[in-house]
Amino acid sequence: MKRNSKLAQPALVSDSRRDTMRKLAAGALASGLGMRAHAQEAAATPLAVERWTVTPGAPLLSPPYGVPSSFEGNVIRRSARAPAMPGSGSSMTPLADLFGSVTPNGLVYERHHAGVPKIDPAQHRVVIHGLVRQPRLFTIDDLLRFPSETRVHFLECSGNTGSEWSGPSGLPVQFTHGLLSCCEWTGVRLSTLLDEVGVDQSAQWILAEGADGAAMTRSLPLARILDRALVVYAQNGERLRPENGYPVRLIVPGFEGNTNIKWLRRIKLVQAPEMTREETSKYTNLLRDGKARQFVFEMDAKSVITRPSAGHRLTTHGYYPISGYAWSGRGRIRRVDISADGGKTWRTARLTGPVQDRALTRFEADWYWNGGAANLQSRAIDETGYIQPTHAALVAARGVNSQYHYNGIQNWRVEETGEVRNA
Repeated sequence: MKRNSKLAQPALVSDSRRDTMRKLAAGALASGLGMRAHAQEAAATPLAVERWTVTPGAPLLSPPYGVPSSFEGNVIRRSARAPAMPGSGSSMTPLADLFGSVTPNGLVYERHHAGVPKIDPAQHRVVIHGLVRQPRLFTIDDLLRFPSETRVHFLECSGNTGSEWSGPSGLPVQFTHGLLSCCEWTGVRLSTLLDEVGVDQSAQWILAEGADGAAMTRSLPLARILDRALVVYAQNGERLRPENGYPVRLIVPGFEGNTNIKWLRRIKLVQAPEMTREETSKYTNLLRDGKARQFVFEMDAKSVITRPSAGHRLTTHGYYPISGYAWSGRGRIRRVDISADGGKTWRTARLTGPVQDRALTRFEADWYWNGGAANLQSRAIDETGYIQPTHAALVAARGVNSQYHYNGIQNWRVEETGEVRNA
C-alpha cells in the first residue's frame, strides 16, 4: 500500500506476512524488546511452579452448571442508563471481550418493556388463528415433535448505536454497539406451522404477540419472512434463557430486534398491518423534513472495530491486529475495509470466521503502531453491494432526529499516549 504520510503516522501493514514480521522485529529492536532478548530472558528464567499446580482443584460438579472463571467477572452485560421504570430497559453485550462470532447465552443483550415473565412451559400455549382454515393451539411438546432447524443469526436492536446520531458520544463499544448479539437458534420453521393450519390466500401479514406484561406486538409482512422465520425453543444448544424468550420466541433473521417477539403466545394471520403501538408511536424513523419512515425492518450493513476500541490503551509500539464484527440484515457480508487514517485510504481485511447469512462475521487486519496518532475505521459491504455509509452521508440523508437504524462508520481515535477514544 502506498503511504502518503510522515514516518510518525501509524499505518496498516502490507499483505506480506514476511514484510510484517520484518517491521515487527525492527520495531521491537528499536524499543529494546527484540526477539533475541525475549528468548534469552526466557531461557535464563525457570518457569515458576504456582500454588495451583501443587494444590488439588475444585471437585467435580462444583458448580453443577458451569460458570466463567472468577477472573472474568468483569465480562458482563451492562446498562448505559438507569431504566425509566421497573422492568423497562436494556443491557448490552460486552463486544470487546468476546471471541469468535457466537455470543454466550449469559451475555446476549436484553431489551424488555415489562420485565422478564416466569412462564411454566407445561402451561404455555402458542395459538395460530385469523385467516386460516383451522386455528390451532400448540404446546411446547407439540413444537418439539416437528422437524427442527438450526441456524446462526444476529439480533440487533433498532436503537443500537443511536448514541452516535449527533456525533461521537465518547462511549466505549459496549455502550455504542452492545445491543447486538449472535446465536445459534434451533426451532421449527414458521412455514411448517402455517402449513398445519392452512393459510387463506387473503392473508398478507401476521401479527405476532408476546406473553410478557407489555404484550409486545408487531405486524410482519408474510411474504418477506416466510422463507426464513423460525419459532425457536433453543439457543446455543440449550433451551432459551428466560430473558431471551423462554420457552419459545420468534426469530426473523435480519429484521430489527423488536420484531423477534419473545415469549411468543399468538400469531394471527391478517390482511394488513394492525398498526400497533410498537409500529406507530414507537419504532418509526423521524426524518429531517418531519415525515417518518414506518415498517423499516431490515438492519442495513454495519461493522465495528472491537479491538482496539474506546477504553483500550496501547502499551507497546509494534504489531496489533485490528479486529471486529460486520453484519447485514440483507444477507452475507462480502467484504470489510479498514482504515487507519480516518477514511482517507482503505484496505481489505481478512474475514476470519464463517461467512453466514444474516450473522456476525469476524474480520481482522494487520496493523503496526509506531506511536503516532491514528483514526481507526471499518466499513462493511454486503452481498447486495450496499456499502456502509459515513456519519456525514447518513445525516445528510436522514437528519439527526431518527432514533433508530443508525449504521454509520465508527471512528476510534488512537492518541500518541496509546489511549483509544470515541472521537
